[in-house]
Amino acid sequence: MAQIRSGGFRLFLEVAEHGSFTRVAVQRGTVQSYISRQIGDLEKECGGALFRRTGRGVVLTEFGRHVEQRVRQWLTQSDEMIEEIRQSAKEPMGEVRVGVVPSAAHPLMSHVFAQLCREHPRIHLNIREGQGGELEALLETGSVDLAILFRHVRPKGQEEVLLAIANTYLVSAPGVALTSTDSVDYRRLKGLRLVLPRRPSQLRSVLEETARSKGFQLGAVIEADSLRVQKEIVAADRDLYALMGPFSIEEELRSGRLQAAKIVSPELKRYVSLAMPRQGHVTRAARVVGTLIAKTVREWDGQISGPRLR
Repeated sequence: MAQIRSGGFRLFLEVAEHGSFTRVAVQRGTVQSYISRQIGDLEKECGGALFRRTGRGVVLTEFGRHVEQRVRQWLTQSDEMIEEIRQSAKEPMGEVRVGVVPSAAHPLMSHVFAQLCREHPRIHLNIREGQGGELEALLETGSVDLAILFRHVRPKGQEEVLLAIANTYLVSAPGVALTSTDSVDYRRLKGLRLVLPRRPSQLRSVLEETARSKGFQLGAVIEADSLRVQKEIVAADRDLYALMGPFSIEEELRSGRLQAAKIVSPELKRYVSLAMPRQGHVTRAARVVGTLIAKTVREWDGQISGPRLR
C-alpha cells in the first residue's frame, strides 16, 4: 500500500507541476483517463479534492497546496532514507565473535578494535579469551566466527591463515644461570621444578611427549592455565621454571622481571593461526575483521604482542 501511495503522490506532483492530466499522460505514454482515475483514487484516500478543473487544465485547491507541501517533504525524506539504506548495504556490519589465546588479546585486538572504530564503525566485536582446546571447540560449534590460536603443525587449507611462528622458551626469575644463555638443550629440563599448563593442553602434551622421547619425565610441581599466574610464580621463586612462547613474556623480558632461553634440540615451534569455522557461512564483517588481524600482524613483522622494537 505504501508503494502505491508513493507512486500516487509522485503522480500528484507531476500533475501539479504541469497543470494538465493530458500533458502528464503524454509524458508517461498513457491516456488521460488513466491519469484522471489515479488522481481521483488518491483524492478519495486523502479525503478531499486536490485539484480544481479549469478550461486550460487543473490547478491545486487550497487543500491540494497543503498536501503538496507535506508530500514534497515526505518524499525528500523517503529518498534520503533509501539512499542511506543503499549506502548501508555496501558497509559490512554486525557482530563478529572472536576467540583469542591470552597472548593475542592485547594489544592485537585493542589495535584491531581501534581500526574498526575508524573504518568500519558498524562492526561490533565480541572477544572471548581461551586456551587452544577450548577455542577449537568454540569453532566446531560455531560459537565464534574467528579464532586466533596456537598450532603445533603449520596450518594448511583455506580455513586457516598463518599469522606468526613462535619458539618455546625456558623461563625463570632473573639471574638464574640456566636461562642466562641464548638457548638451552631440551635434555636440561630433566629434574627441573616446572610450572606447567593443566591437562588437557596441546602444549603440555607436546612437552611431555618430547621428554619421553628423550628418556625422562617432566617434573610438574605446579599446574596453572593462567599465563599471568605462571609468570608471577616463576618470578617469585628462583627454583621454578615455566615453558612459554615469546609473545606472552615480551613485556617481562624488557622490564627484567623474567629471563628466558630458547629451547633447542629440538626447537619446539608453535604456529599462530587465524582459523575460521570449517562449516557455515563466514559473514562479510567476519572477513573484514580477519583481514584486519592478518594485516596488523604483517605490519608488526610477525608479532602478536605489538610492533617489533627497532
